Amino acid sequence: MKISLQKIKTQQSPYTFDEEVDVTELEEMNNDIRKISPVRVKGEATIRGEQITVQFTVTGTMILPCARTLADVEYPFTVKAIEMFSTSLYHKEGEEEIHEVHGELLDLTPYIKENILLEVPLQVFAEDVDERAIEEGKGWHIVNEKSEQKQKVDPRLAKLNQFFEQNPNKED
Repeated sequence: MKISLQKIKTQQSPYTFDEEVDVTELEEMNNDIRKISPVRVKGEATIRGEQITVQFTVTGTMILPCARTLADVEYPFTVKAIEMFSTSLYHKEGEEEIHEVHGELLDLTPYIKENILLEVPLQVFAEDVDERAIEEGKGWHIVNEKSEQKQKVDPRLAKLNQFFEQNPNKED
C-alpha cells in the first residue's frame, strides 16, 4: 500500500485511507500462518513539518494450526498501530522508531506485515475437536482422571500386589 507524499501534503485535514491489501506473502515465511485473506487497512496520515504520523487499523482473518491436533483454526484479528516517518535526510540516526522515507511514495506494506506478524498468537485451539481422537496414539497416551481410574498394574509388580493382599493384618 503506497501513498503519495503529495496527497498527504495537500490535504488541509488528515489524509484518510481505507484499502484492501494483499499480504499473502506472509504464508510463505517461516511462521504458523497457513493462509491469510486480504486485510482491510483504515487510517489517517498527518504531516507536521518533515515528520509524518500514520495511524492505522488492520483487520483480517488468518488460518493457524491447532496446538493439539494441527487442524486449521480461523483466527480473526484487529491490529492498531502508529508509525512515524521522516522526509528529512538529517533526522537522528539513533531514532529507530522514526522510519526514513525515500522518494515521493510512503510504502506502508512492510509495516502492515510486521504488525500482523506481531499479532500471531503462540497457540490457538480448535473448538470442535473430538477429544477421543487425541487421547492416545502409537506408544503414548494422555494421563488424566479417567485414565488413572482404569490404570492397570504393571505385570512386573503384580506379585508385589498379591503380597499385600495375603497379609493385610500382619504387623512387623
